[in-house]
Amino acid sequence: MLASEVARAVPAARAIAASLGLQADDAVVLQNSNKLTLRLIPGDVLARVAPAADHIARFEVELAQRLTEAGCPVAALDPRVTPDVHERDGFAVTLWTHYTAVAPAEVGEAAYADALKRLHTGMRRLDVPAPHFTERVAKARSLVADRDRTPALGDADRRLLGATLDDRCRAIAERGGAEQLLHGEPHPGNLLATRHGPLFIDLETVCRGPVEFDLAHAPDDVAGHYPGADPGLLHDCRILVLAIITAWRFDRDDQLPDGRALGARWLDRIRAEPSRGRSGPGARA
Repeated sequence: MLASEVARAVPAARAIAASLGLQADDAVVLQNSNKLTLRLIPGDVLARVAPAADHIARFEVELAQRLTEAGCPVAALDPRVTPDVHERDGFAVTLWTHYTAVAPAEVGEAAYADALKRLHTGMRRLDVPAPHFTERVAKARSLVADRDRTPALGDADRRLLGATLDDRCRAIAERGGAEQLLHGEPHPGNLLATRHGPLFIDLETVCRGPVEFDLAHAPDDVAGHYPGADPGLLHDCRILVLAIITAWRFDRDDQLPDGRALGARWLDRIRAEPSRGRSGPGARA
């Protein structure tokens, strides 16, 4: 969120928490991207704040409830208030349990893989609507093709990214592997180390696809502890995910600190990959 939005979002979240009987004398910003994550103190509640027009919040609340009931390793909503989406001053606010990180804060590869496997097992039992991972690819492809939205992307790199998105997506589809509901972005930033064990957060990114698409977001060594992962499919998913997040970093509206430098490094990694049917410098952008 922009600073002007944060200045309005913080008091909105505090007011909502106070109206529900939770002390919120102050707020600490834990994360600021397309949504704002706050720790409200001294009530110690986690507030996620989004524009009210973003209707994903209710879906995330309902999904979190179902996954928690199924025993999945996900962060829970705050049990002190009725689970709901609260709106105020143009913002949608959801209230979650705040977990104090344990030491060490990092989750080991085996524990990471076990948590992801348990999450996938629980997700297979749910019948909920979710976009296919190829919709995320299509959005990244559209971003790459739009020179106005990605003005810093050079022509050669634009062709490279477009071809990589097309080729890896096609390669994954041609494998015809099993698909299911996925977290969508189970990277280390969305996994908490708590005294309850590793817990996944940020369920707004759920999609459908092969489990390897989720594994592609995790550190490389995690896959070695995840039973049944297809190495070839996983490699294609890793390159596809890398191309997607690289496209995001070149979006003119991207607000990630050092995002452009990250995008440049990721482009170097994509260039080093052997081609899977790219048509060379003249590939379609």
